[in-house]
Amino acid sequence: MSARDPAQAATEQASDAPAPRKKRRAALATQPVERIQRSLFGEILDWMLAPLLLLWPMSIAITYLIAQSIANQPFDRALEDSVTVLAQQVSEVNGKVVARLPVSARDLLRADDIDNIYYKVTGPAGEYIEGDVDMPQPPPDEDRSTVGTVQFRNDILHGSDVRIATLQVDLRRSAAQRAASREPRLATVQVGETLEKRAQLANEIIKGVILPQFIILPVALALVWFALSRGLSPLSELQQRIRARRPDDLSPIDSGQVPEEISPLVRSLNDMLARLSQTIAIQKRFIADAAHQMKTPLAGMRMQSELALRQDDQVDVRRSLEQLAKSSETATRLVNQLLSLARAENQQSQSGGMIPVELNELARSVVQDWVPMSFTQRIDLGFEQPDHPILITGNPVMLRELLSNLLDNALHYTPHDGNGRVTVRARTDEGGGLAILEVEDNGPGIPVAERANVFERFYRILGTPSTGSGLGLGLAIVREIAQQHEAALEITSNPRSTDPKYPGCVFRVSFRMMPRTPFFDDIT
Repeated sequence: MSARDPAQAATEQASDAPAPRKKRRAALATQPVERIQRSLFGEILDWMLAPLLLLWPMSIAITYLIAQSIANQPFDRALEDSVTVLAQQVSEVNGKVVARLPVSARDLLRADDIDNIYYKVTGPAGEYIEGDVDMPQPPPDEDRSTVGTVQFRNDILHGSDVRIATLQVDLRRSAAQRAASREPRLATVQVGETLEKRAQLANEIIKGVILPQFIILPVALALVWFALSRGLSPLSELQQRIRARRPDDLSPIDSGQVPEEISPLVRSLNDMLARLSQTIAIQKRFIADAAHQMKTPLAGMRMQSELALRQDDQVDVRRSLEQLAKSSETATRLVNQLLSLARAENQQSQSGGMIPVELNELARSVVQDWVPMSFTQRIDLGFEQPDHPILITGNPVMLRELLSNLLDNALHYTPHDGNGRVTVRARTDEGGGLAILEVEDNGPGIPVAERANVFERFYRILGTPSTGSGLGLGLAIVREIAQQHEAALEITSNPRSTDPKYPGCVFRVSFRMMPRTPFFDDIT
């Protein structure tokens, strides 16, 4: 049985699926993902209005409770006065509880056009004395309340809510009666009324508070809308100023004309514009310099080819073809360096590709690739490394490109007379925190004043031949890759050179070493 490719199996499964499901999947695959764009004005308005709309019903409920409390106070005092006056008319005569309530007092209790007034008097045993029989008795715990203190409660009488004031009266009025009986003889007096007037007063209070809110709330919403529109107007002005700019205008935005809250955004935009302007300037200069550099080998190739076509002598034709091959080699080297530089810049803009790299192994491999070239040019190419591994974090491809360009530069500028020496050295600093890669030669060296400029693109020291990295891109590639790895570049004179004519130089690249971990030990 032959194994099937996973992609083929997935295709077969998809072909077995029902046709409607296929169409649905295709429709979903082709539908663009909608992104909801939120409005800053709407967000602020929502966060301001949502709490207001939640707090407004709460304020109405709290206002209603406060209005009821305020409405109860005057009517409770009137109810307390009525039960106190009625209690003064209750007494005990010949062991019998009586309520001597004048007709005028009864008429006063009943004199109310809105609420119904009820009263009831009961004896010590709870027996009915006078008043409304249906009036409910107070709960048992209220019977043990303090004598002479008016107690209020809400109850239901004849299907209506009533407010009842209760007062217990001690029937032992004289000292002789108190001496004859230690236990108090308590009569209960109750006066109640319905809650119509209280509800009307509470409603009037609520109307006095709520009705102005219905007028103030729309005005407040209009003011909030106006304030938000006014507060966000600098954003619209900034938008108009940016839209009014020319496409090639990358000058900084004036942050003095925007509010303090938008200043960080404007500063970030200015930083981005500055980086973009710098990148565009570098690209323009790079294109101009590359076009200028390509003219020389292309013009030479055209001239030599035309010259070879006009020659009849085979020796002259061969000489022209050799020059044509050299020009072609120069153009090929330049194009390869341009591609390497573009790859290095693209790699610098990305954070991927960084892995642990053993510097000794990488350097030894690169040196081995350049040994044939050193034999051809009669240069002694050597490699030195410590007896312990050196581990850094980097991109192996880019690191090989860096060392190859340094070696190309050293081999082309070192004398080809059999006395030239180029040494690649990998080591660590004394503290052990830096990994150092050095390329040492005994060539003509680089003047101190020129060392800061040799890493620029297409920069060439006067008097040097236009070969190798003298084309002006090799060391620029080295700088780009070093910046990508956050490494330090340094050029010094060769301390081992004794010839004043050939002081040589040392290109030193310093990397941060990886901390020693179990993973480090596994690799090494």
